[in-house]
Amino acid sequence: MAYLADMLHLILGYIVPFLLVLTLLVFVHEMGHYLVGRWSGIRILAFSVGFGPELFGYTDKQGTRWKFCAIPLGGYVKFFGDEDAASVPDYGRLEQYSAEDRDRTFLGAKLWKRAATVAAGPIANFILAIAIFAVLFSIYGKPVADPVVAEVKENSAAAKAGVLPGDLLVSIDGTHVTTFDDVRRYVSIRPETPITIQIKRKGELLDLPMVPQRTEITDQFGNKMELGIIGILTNQETGNFRLQSFGPLEAVGQGAVESWQIVTGTFNYLANLVTGRMKADQLGGPIRVAQASGQMATLGIAAVLQLAAVLSVSIGLLNLMPVPVLDGGHLMFYAVEAVRGKPVGPGAQDIAFRIGFAMVLMLMVFATWNDISSLLG
Repeated sequence: MAYLADMLHLILGYIVPFLLVLTLLVFVHEMGHYLVGRWSGIRILAFSVGFGPELFGYTDKQGTRWKFCAIPLGGYVKFFGDEDAASVPDYGRLEQYSAEDRDRTFLGAKLWKRAATVAAGPIANFILAIAIFAVLFSIYGKPVADPVVAEVKENSAAAKAGVLPGDLLVSIDGTHVTTFDDVRRYVSIRPETPITIQIKRKGELLDLPMVPQRTEITDQFGNKMELGIIGILTNQETGNFRLQSFGPLEAVGQGAVESWQIVTGTFNYLANLVTGRMKADQLGGPIRVAQASGQMATLGIAAVLQLAAVLSVSIGLLNLMPVPVLDGGHLMFYAVEAVRGKPVGPGAQDIAFRIGFAMVLMLMVFATWNDISSLLG
């Protein structure tokens, strides 16, 4: 009975939230490709959530097969004239089509239509993230605190730089800050990176250079991560904790800001990864996403939606990377085609797609290894 209870907890607590979140993100991403492709006059053969054997589905009046497949780790839209689900063009078969059919293939569409169709997937993910954040901010508001220091930890970077309780944080490296969370966001992704914080003390502005310390922290679920820390704290009295409310348009704008901060945070993490300031073991794969989904589910629907928004931005950004087989790789080929006036040759594309597939596969294996290592401690 204990074994069955553990299995039920695993399924309901982790697998189900993970699949719901992932299905939403994949569906929205592929729907972006589908809608712009249809608008561009390209015939669509299949819309799939998942890979591998089909579990169930149906064929609509336009001949598109809508289906759910057995491996729920992605999805695809297969266009008329594609060789496979990765939208690799079948040049041999293209020559066999009539002029009318060729115009309805993906490869036969005008360059700007192909580029728009490919870019629509990641853009749909960004739109979804903005929409989720906007809904959350409209319903729940946004917790904020004034950027005023209540406490400075002994021997911290802030203490060594001369920060004192009561100081108002004005800007970091010239970037204006309005909330205490603005400071945390900026500092956390810059461990061991020199920064300059401008403070206001008794009406006087002071520039204080410091270097955030790389520190391992543990969240409420026991997950460990390394962040940049300068050693300042706030509290209810000093920070004036409150919920900031937004109207519909303001919430959309704030959602866009929140999404952009995730993008910039991702690029800063990658830069720190290259320079050795951050470790690669923080890159997570499907196991860690499933774990995070289950953990957020214990906090309620708002936490799950927030995670979905963060992951949606990450998926959109990942797909824009200039790696063949990803959307960014296709856009890279189209940029070359626009400059050359003709497509990249089939042989070169085939080699590039094989290299790209190998790169993506290695990244997935590495991320999954990180997940397993994290679980095993």
